[in-house]
Amino acid sequence: MTHFFTSHGLPLLFAVVLLESFGIPLPGETALIAFGVLASQGHYSIAWVIVVAAAGAIIGDNLGYWLIGRVGGRRLFGRWGPVRRWSHRVLPGAERLMERHGGKTVFFGRFVTVLRYTAAWIAGIGRMPWWKFLFWNATGGICWATAVGLVAYYAGNAAADAIQRYGIYAAGGIVLALVIGFFVTHSGKKWLEKRL
Repeated sequence: MTHFFTSHGLPLLFAVVLLESFGIPLPGETALIAFGVLASQGHYSIAWVIVVAAAGAIIGDNLGYWLIGRVGGRRLFGRWGPVRRWSHRVLPGAERLMERHGGKTVFFGRFVTVLRYTAAWIAGIGRMPWWKFLFWNATGGICWATAVGLVAYYAGNAAADAIQRYGIYAAGGIVLALVIGFFVTHSGKKWLEKRL
């Protein structure tokens, strides 16, 4: 399996992240993690892994913003009968969301699975100004690629050794620990916000 990733190289990472960001639900973040681990093993430079993933995220989101959101989404809401009757309720809400919280939605959407491949559409359909979308999209894409890439890189050797030594159960344990850590951190933050 490692040979597959090392032989196809960084263009594979770019393509998977770009297509996910465009709107096709592919495992872009998983690919970034895999390449971060490969970088920790000396197959790639982690700097190039981060640059390639960030570029794929930014370009893919911009394609989704324009092709699906601004061009396709608006036409779909205006022309297709079953969707047209909801357009008067959906479009103003999307526009208000983008006007008030567009930057946050686009930036944090990069870190949330479903929003990672839909936030660009919502921004396009909601007519978020492109320059504002581009700023928050680029900032989110760079932060996401850097954070996920570096975590995978620094945890990579330990994770790879554990998987090699203990098999698939170790991989499941690592994933479970990361998920629990995320929820504990997220819940703790909400609890503190309520108390303050």
